[in-house]
Amino acid sequence: MMASHLPHESCLMRGLKRMGLKRLAWSLRRLYCPVSRDALVLEVGSGGNPYARANVLMDAYECTRERHWAPLVSDRPTALGFVERLPFKDQYFDFVIASHVLEHSTDPERFLSEIQRVGKAGYIEVPDAFFERLNPYKDHRLEITCTNNRLVIRKKKAWVQDQEVVDLYENRVNVLFATRLIPENPFDFHVRYYWQDTIDFTVLNPAYTIAWDPDPVVPGETNKVGISIKGRINAFVLSVFRFLFSQRTRNKNLDIFDMLICPECGSEDLRRKNDELVCGSCASLYAVKNGIPKMI
Repeated sequence: MMASHLPHESCLMRGLKRMGLKRLAWSLRRLYCPVSRDALVLEVGSGGNPYARANVLMDAYECTRERHWAPLVSDRPTALGFVERLPFKDQYFDFVIASHVLEHSTDPERFLSEIQRVGKAGYIEVPDAFFERLNPYKDHRLEITCTNNRLVIRKKKAWVQDQEVVDLYENRVNVLFATRLIPENPFDFHVRYYWQDTIDFTVLNPAYTIAWDPDPVVPGETNKVGISIKGRINAFVLSVFRFLFSQRTRNKNLDIFDMLICPECGSEDLRRKNDELVCGSCASLYAVKNGIPKMI
């Protein structure tokens, strides 16, 4: 499900889909970005597997359960911050990627407003609301679908919206969905939304305040999750693709500090003092660690 402002797929992706190789076409979407070579691309919620074409990365956490404890990749200019309070100048980026991050937000209106403020166009990818209702995730706070090229968003009242439906799904068809239907038809179970200039969206229950938060951890969880041999191989392959397809030389010459504003007051008057940024307008302080500003 997707909007129609920009080309949604590469020629190779379309060819693979026509051949019935949807799973392979799906994996190649992370190498596709419909922008020119000189476009400046930001990825928010970049996590442990950023898009190769992104020039600048931002995530809220160095390590979190919300991405299954995968370590943050910071192989190009990177900042820490929240999408609802982006620490970047107005219209600074030509394209903003937000892949599997909107559904985590407690304030989708502010989230979408901010990525439109800093970017001229972009791409949003989320699990479809139907998939989320059947197979909910404890860290997802929204159900999102796309109807008539408009994002339709519902704030969840709890991480499981309909326990009876989930129980029926788990008892009868979970294995079929998880091992065959979804892997073989990934495009049908996700929203892929491209936008240009503005994002058309509606929140079905805007007055509802998302007051619940998932427990920080659940019994048996750990931040030291073992990685299988297959997982290590996949991680290595992904790192090779990122290396080959990223704009490495250009990215090295970008200065993350030239792009920033104070997320507290919006001022561009940020002064670097040793391992801190100081806002000249509101005196807010932001730590800088290993060249990564923590704009929180």
